[in-house]
Amino acid sequence: MSASVFLKAEWRNLVFMNYEVNPGILAKYLPPNTELDTFNGIHYVSLVGFLFKDTRVKGVIVPFHRTFEEINLRFYVRSWQNGKWKRGVVFIKEIVPKKLIALVANKVFGENYEASDMRHLWSFPEPERLSVEYMWRHGNQLNWVTATAEGLARYPAKASEEEFICEHYFGYTKDKHGVTTEYEVEHPQWRMHKVLHYTVRCPFDKVYGADFAFMNTAKPKSVFLADGSEIRVLDKKKLNKVLVA
Repeated sequence: MSASVFLKAEWRNLVFMNYEVNPGILAKYLPPNTELDTFNGIHYVSLVGFLFKDTRVKGVIVPFHRTFEEINLRFYVRSWQNGKWKRGVVFIKEIVPKKLIALVANKVFGENYEASDMRHLWSFPEPERLSVEYMWRHGNQLNWVTATAEGLARYPAKASEEEFICEHYFGYTKDKHGVTTEYEVEHPQWRMHKVLHYTVRCPFDKVYGADFAFMNTAKPKSVFLADGSEIRVLDKKKLNKVLVA
C-alpha cells in the first residue's frame, strides 16, 4: 500500500552550500538501516535555505502558516531495501519562523526543528541576474546565506555533483527508541542557476553544535541555487529491521 500525502507545498529558490565533512563526525547522527552516501568519495554536509509556498497539511491551509522560510543543515545517506538503494537525507537541525510549524514537525516526524525570527529577499540586481537571501536570528546575532546567480536555469549534468546533492528523495530520522523512520519527498528534477557570488554568516558551533565548529572557517566546496518546484511529502513509515533483497 502506498503512503498517503502528509504535506503539499512549493519549495522555491533553494540555496545549497555544500561542505566536505569527515565521515567520523556524522557517525553518531546516522539512523539504523542507513549508511553514508558519497560523491566521488567525498562526504557532504549542506546548509540549505529556501522558501515554502502554498503549504497545505493533509489538504488544509493553516492561517498565517502558508508561506515561510526554512534553513537546515543536512547530510546524505542511502538505505538498501528490496534489492535497491534509496537515497535520502538526515537533518541535523531545521529552523523555521513559526513555533507551530516546529512543534508539528518535531512531533510528527521526530526531527530537530526550532523556531526563530526569519526573513528572505529575492531581487534582480541587473538583467539576467537573480539574488536570493535568507536571514535568521540566533540569540542576538543576525545570520544569513546569500547567492547571486545567472537568471537562466539548466538541468544538472548526469552524474554531476549538483545531481548528487539534489537527487535525494527520502528523509530518515531516528526516534527516541532508536527506530528509523522514513518518508518520501516527491518532486520533479530541479533546474540549477550558476552561482556567481555568495556569502554566509553562521556560528555553526553555536547553532548546530561543537561537531560542526570546523564549518566556521571552512569554505563551501560548492554552492548551488535550484529553482525548486511543487513537492509532496508522504506519510512516514518505520523501518523496524534491516531490509534486504
